[in-house]
Amino acid sequence: MSLYSHILTQILITVVSVSGVFVLTGMTGMFSLGQAAFMAIGAYTSGILVTKLAMPIIVAWPAAVLLAVLVGLIVGLPTVRLRRDYISLVTLGFGEAITALLNRATTITGGASGLTGIPKRTTLLIAFVSAAAVVTLISFFKSSKYGRQCIAVRSDELAAKSMGINVPRVKMIAFLISVAVTAYGGCLYAFYTAYVDPTLFGWQRSAEWIIMVFFGGVNSLTGSILSTFVLSGLPEVLRFLQSYRAIIYAVLVLLVINFRPSGMLGEWELTPKHIKRLFKRPKGARAQEVD
Repeated sequence: MSLYSHILTQILITVVSVSGVFVLTGMTGMFSLGQAAFMAIGAYTSGILVTKLAMPIIVAWPAAVLLAVLVGLIVGLPTVRLRRDYISLVTLGFGEAITALLNRATTITGGASGLTGIPKRTTLLIAFVSAAAVVTLISFFKSSKYGRQCIAVRSDELAAKSMGINVPRVKMIAFLISVAVTAYGGCLYAFYTAYVDPTLFGWQRSAEWIIMVFFGGVNSLTGSILSTFVLSGLPEVLRFLQSYRAIIYAVLVLLVINFRPSGMLGEWELTPKHIKRLFKRPKGARAQEVD
């Protein structure tokens, strides 16, 4: 596989995970600093089921996603009723607990040495199809009844309650969708790198995903995808900047907060309607051509 195919595959896997964060942060306004822990659950569970139990991938991946959703349900039941800043703290603690557990369970997960021997099954085509399918599903969810309720909750929880919206239920639905998508990203990642270890799923990765959502436009799925390509691709292409990734992200956050609080695209989405507008010439231009 060429370098650019490798970079593109990794970016597409990140797109899957960032799409899950968009549902949670962009649509519902919740911040999870433990989101990468659910990616770890998906990666480790699918890897263990295949390498140690000889389970086929077609069964192992859904089982890993289901386990992550069950864990997310346990974590989410008390968490979604908290204030947004407390949600960040609770999920941060959960993420660190998962990392510590993976480090200690040496006989199952390989401990700090990581889980090895995972077959490499994720290809560029699988990553592309997965990313396209996830983005399409989340796009439909955003325009659905529950998606509109999520946006109402993000804008004002009290106003949403007064309109008859069951706020904890809506937040739980968004949380579980986010967990499922992120866990699936973990499956793709584990079967692409053929190796995972606990250091890959710390709170820093969750923070990077949140930055990508805000940089692209917290209200725009299109912006989140675009920023993922920019922020994930540049350090890979410009390898000499790899060690400065955290600094670059910090500078970008400061620039966005000060000069473009709504992100690159704000609330703009790339829809068939907007594509038609891009190619549709104004009436004045057509009239001038006739004259």
